[in-house]
Amino acid sequence: MGSFTFRQQGQAIKEKTRARLTDRHSWKLPKQTSSIAPSYVWTNADQDPVPEDKRTWTSWAFIGYWYSDLVTVSTWTAASAIMTTGLTATDAVIIVLVAAICNAIPTVLNGAIGADLHIPFPIACRASYGYWLSYFCVVSRGILALFWFGVQSANGGTCVTAILTAIWPSYARLPNTLPASAGTTSQGLLSYFIYWCIQFPLLMIPSHRLQRLFWVKTVLVTPMALAMVIWITVVAGGQGDFFYEPATVSGSTRAWLWLSNLTSVTGGYSTLAVNIPDFSRFSKTRGAQLWQLPFIPIFKTLVGVFGIISASASKKVYGVVYWSPLEIINRWQGSPGGRAAAFFAASIWLLAQISVNISANGISFANDITTLAPKWFNIRRGVVLVSFIGGWALCPWIIISSAAAFLNFMSAYAIFMAPIAGILVCDYWIVKRRRYDVPALYDPEGIYRYKWGVNWRALITTLVVIVPLLPALAKKVTPQNVHISQGLVNLFTFNWLYGFFVALVMFYVLNYFWPDENTLIPSMVPGDASVVRAVDADVESGTTQDEKKIRDEVTTEPEIVSVRDR
Repeated sequence: MGSFTFRQQGQAIKEKTRARLTDRHSWKLPKQTSSIAPSYVWTNADQDPVPEDKRTWTSWAFIGYWYSDLVTVSTWTAASAIMTTGLTATDAVIIVLVAAICNAIPTVLNGAIGADLHIPFPIACRASYGYWLSYFCVVSRGILALFWFGVQSANGGTCVTAILTAIWPSYARLPNTLPASAGTTSQGLLSYFIYWCIQFPLLMIPSHRLQRLFWVKTVLVTPMALAMVIWITVVAGGQGDFFYEPATVSGSTRAWLWLSNLTSVTGGYSTLAVNIPDFSRFSKTRGAQLWQLPFIPIFKTLVGVFGIISASASKKVYGVVYWSPLEIINRWQGSPGGRAAAFFAASIWLLAQISVNISANGISFANDITTLAPKWFNIRRGVVLVSFIGGWALCPWIIISSAAAFLNFMSAYAIFMAPIAGILVCDYWIVKRRRYDVPALYDPEGIYRYKWGVNWRALITTLVVIVPLLPALAKKVTPQNVHISQGLVNLFTFNWLYGFFVALVMFYVLNYFWPDENTLIPSMVPGDASVVRAVDADVESGTTQDEKKIRDEVTTEPEIVSVRDR
């Protein structure tokens, strides 16, 4: 019987594989009847409000999530890298702290959308931008996630190189058979492939279970990071001289450098201020995600201080400043004990790299592609797609090695995230006062269609904010070919603060003078139960018993209109 079942399964796999290779329609996902979307709209469960049994994220899960995202190689190097611009160590610490606060506030405010309504970012932004214009936000965020997934994966390959060199020192001398045009070496490509193979199965972890991975990282990374900082400080005989070195710039130059570095550090996590509903929708309680507010600044600042201390101490120990912890680890490869320490430290940094790539890029892109093509993609297929397109098709090792202009563009591309974050905050908290009709968000003919699927207020606000920044964006990519006024250069140095606050204020003003009355509903309509649309329920003049009951519920429970008990 067992062998017969095995043959049946083998035959089924064979037939499914043949269908996948010969019939593109075989890739189509079955339409799920459980969706709250209208019957003529194709959707799947990964887009729907999270059911109660999958709302597993407590406050500790959010703390673990941000520990995963912020205790990384890039955060370690960010603060110390500020000092290369001529600012002091004190400046660097304060900039990282202020940047973390700038990240934390919109993250918590937008995270409330997911915690309250249990919907992902691509669905939530339909209320602000309109059903069809929201796809601009989804595509913009998806592009960033796709490319940064590849770049972060390429950086993860360096961890693998340190691990393999610790095991087999001869790996450091692996012959290179690739041409210079490949943008990498045989060693680098092999390390990258191994990293990709380790990362791929972890991408399959469902979002509501990711907190387990985050806690594993927390338990392992904490003592390792502390040990690295303490060890190099003890060997150096102190923290070094960085904290006592004066700034090499002054006056207005220092002020503009301060703002420029603040924007750079803030922009690195600007996407998470937008797409945090992708994770906060798994909140077990509405208040769980509030713990992001104190812990984002705490984690980001502490890791930044670690980076400055280790960089300063490395100069005394090795005579060279090492900004990255992996550079310090590479100096341990000269003895058996050093290689053992390098193996364990690099392995833990590898886990840290995988964790942040899954949470910040992989899951984010998967949510986007699921919304753009729900007939063909769900979350699982989305992470598979990003692992192949972002991981291989884009050749991220080439991007890192030779495309400095492209990396500048991707960094500056974050200018699109600031106005989106500001508009989402304003719409949910100020304009609509946390009153969304969740089922209507899934209906292309519903109240969030506005006109032609576009909320012109969001469109105008986004254009007014972004257009003045485009010349500076072009200069960022090709500085030798583009010449702009100093005023536009200065505006770009604080583009995130400018984009967020100008968008928030302008969007509010447009809605104050030209409100869309249809979307200003009296109460929030949830999507996790049988509901009556707020726009269909005449709560002011209902005459039937059902309508009277609805009116009474609105009066006694102003936040929610539900007929779960009808």
